Amino acid sequence: MSLHHSARGRLGLAIGAFGASAILLAGCASGGGNTDDGGDATGEPLIVGTTDKITSIDPAGSYDNGSFAVMNQIYPFLFNSQYGTADVTPDIAESGEFTSDTEYTVTLKEGLKFANGHDLTASDVKFTFDRQLAIADENGPSYLLGNLESTEAVDDTTVVFTLKNGNDQTWEQILSSPAAPIVDEEVFSADSVTSDDDIVAGEAFAGQYVIDSYKVNELISYSPYADYAGSLPAAENDGITVKYYADASNLKLDVGNGDIDVAFRSLSATDIEDLSGNDAVKIVEGPGGEIRYIVFNFDTMPFGATTDDADAAKALAVRQAAADLVDRAALSEDVYKGTYSPLYSYVPQGLTGALEPFKELYGDGSGGPDLEKATATLEDAGVTTPVELNLQYNGDHYGPSSGDEYAAVKSQLEEGGLFTVNLQQTEWVQYSKDRTADVYPAYQLGWFPDYSDADNYLTPFFAKENFLVNHYDNAEVQDLITSQISETDPAAREEQIGQIQNLVAADISTLPLLQGTQIAVVGADVQGAVLDGSFKFRYAPLSK
Repeated sequence: MSLHHSARGRLGLAIGAFGASAILLAGCASGGGNTDDGGDATGEPLIVGTTDKITSIDPAGSYDNGSFAVMNQIYPFLFNSQYGTADVTPDIAESGEFTSDTEYTVTLKEGLKFANGHDLTASDVKFTFDRQLAIADENGPSYLLGNLESTEAVDDTTVVFTLKNGNDQTWEQILSSPAAPIVDEEVFSADSVTSDDDIVAGEAFAGQYVIDSYKVNELISYSPYADYAGSLPAAENDGITVKYYADASNLKLDVGNGDIDVAFRSLSATDIEDLSGNDAVKIVEGPGGEIRYIVFNFDTMPFGATTDDADAAKALAVRQAAADLVDRAALSEDVYKGTYSPLYSYVPQGLTGALEPFKELYGDGSGGPDLEKATATLEDAGVTTPVELNLQYNGDHYGPSSGDEYAAVKSQLEEGGLFTVNLQQTEWVQYSKDRTADVYPAYQLGWFPDYSDADNYLTPFFAKENFLVNHYDNAEVQDLITSQISETDPAAREEQIGQIQNLVAADISTLPLLQGTQIAVVGADVQGAVLDGSFKFRYAPLSK
């Protein structure tokens, strides 16, 4: 989730230009995202509300924002980002450096402990990364460790990571990512996902907080971990209670009534618009990085490889026609009131290396839809219309406006009678399982960055073993992904990142739609940054 802190060939992030911004609303009991104007903090507990969902708090078993929001509070990382910055620096590590092209050596701080009293040593670090690769859960983040060959615990405080390809320009970001929370080898299973209840009972925590009580997707109570030894400051509050809401309307109601201190994910664009008209509410902007897109399953989509009428050329024409028909500007303005902006590539604008190939390749050539072009594309490929497309979306994980967004996408695709779209919704926990089991021919996903580098919008999606599991396989793309990770010349690396975007845009593994914003609602008496340049949601700075 953060930018590399050294100058070793990294790509820069223009935070101010990173298209979407995080918006924080200060409500009737409210201040701002970076609330410097309140009184002295009392350290009393705070209440956070969210509509997000937890899949698993085992780092090997989930790769979603709701789960990682919990992990960020309770687990330590070798590297982490300080408040207000996208740069990563050592956290429970004392230091980290490349000791050869393919060996990265980390020295841990002395005397580290988990909350249960177990020592946290290099053996736990080795265990953490070994189990990620061994479990390789389809809904987990092991794809981020594709360049990891092996992990060795040299002694209690020394770990050596051996990489397949040397000079990995993203490795320190990986060590701060969802693949890298350090877990207790005496509590977690080496070869299977450990249940949330076992993790909580085992008190396997060494982050800024411990969990005192846990009822999944209902209520979590945290208290500060007194022996936290990472580089982040101690918590400014006495504890956090997180309340999980089934829908955004009740979240909005509680914000309006002052019953919660912070609301994070997700209020609709209409809710935000309503709250912005309230004199007791203020909106504060910060950096963002979310993208929203449609995934095509190359096996089960119309004319996909495992369908009865499989035809790769016709399947490509279907994807191209869809790209010709979507109207991103309408989605941005009509559904999201401008809080999201059109996205014409896989890498969002604001990151070095970002291009806009979809603007030129599809539609009217300027970013708008083009029915005539879509019609010609299907006709030239011999595709009989209307094409029946089953399109799945989720309304709880990606916010209540998803229904309006995908109703609009359906209407856009059905323009001119080229498609018949069967639109269906599934709740997130089931959705996350179905999408990797070839259940959905086409479906909605969103993405929140693990670290602020263009690679994080490419490798997890288009490497051979990727989290989409949509059967997209382009050897040239895969070779370029491997090459850019190790490329130390910034200009050469930027060129390779551009080549990847152009190649995948020609194939349309996914159809990018929007880049956008994270949203929090903060009480006026709450101090401290909720969202910052790290893209991590943090509880510890909050106080009132």
